[in-house]
Amino acid sequence: MITREYRFPLNSSTLPPGRPLLEVEDLSLRFGGVQALAGVSLQVRQGEIHAVIGPNGAGKSSLLNCVSGLYRPQRGRVTLHTADGPVKLLGRAPHRIARLGVARSFQNIELFRHLTVLENLLLGRHHRLSTALLPALLWYGPARRQEIAHRELVEEVISRLELQAVRHQPVASLAYGYAKRVELGRALCLQPAILLLDEPMAGMNTEEKEDMARYVLDVNELAGVTVVLIEHDMDVVMDVSHRITVLDFGRLIASGAPEQIRDDPAVIDAYLGEAAAGPGSAGAGAPA
Repeated sequence: MITREYRFPLNSSTLPPGRPLLEVEDLSLRFGGVQALAGVSLQVRQGEIHAVIGPNGAGKSSLLNCVSGLYRPQRGRVTLHTADGPVKLLGRAPHRIARLGVARSFQNIELFRHLTVLENLLLGRHHRLSTALLPALLWYGPARRQEIAHRELVEEVISRLELQAVRHQPVASLAYGYAKRVELGRALCLQPAILLLDEPMAGMNTEEKEDMARYVLDVNELAGVTVVLIEHDMDVVMDVSHRITVLDFGRLIASGAPEQIRDDPAVIDAYLGEAAAGPGSAGAGAPA
């Protein structure tokens, strides 16, 4: 584990640790006759890694899509708490929610494949640009100083995620594990108040999963970024999470500390499987 603190503040939230940062209340989402979410409520606290687990089709990605503005639920409230007070997220466009500090990665890699790693990461700074058109075109004065500052932050993300060797390579040429790492990096370059990670370790081998888990812990512990994590690997979830919320068929069936979730009969029945109840076997029965 890297122990050096980040030189740049990647965490844009100034709330004290333990305070409610994101609140989801009575969220319901329906697609025709399919109930994707049914009255889901949860609270994510500043500084924690909060995992959301459940079988395939349980509504996990739909939950993140509602928080980030991609879906508009029929009922409920989503509130982001800031130093200036609570902000309602529902009804806002995704790019405006991103500007408030809600960053996310996707289950399927959503990068610009023809651009390099560095260029994809710099796109994560786009919402922070504030220079007028003429100085930006001529690249002088404030525009030059601003780009240098943005590049310094991006360089730190490249260093922390160990992307130096591929920084100038097009994303299309990268191995899968590197591409997932770039997507995490681009989200970090937004300087998020909260980071939504949708299966960041899906499709990875054991070594790649260990690396990604280390990066997520590094971001949380050293940079102070609050993380909402969707992940199917129960060993990873139990190791890195502070709290876990469990969904099944769009409904919340349990929420609590990892040791509580591991032993919860409803969770074992719906998701983990009977073998998970035994010591040291938290990953048993979980779908890939």
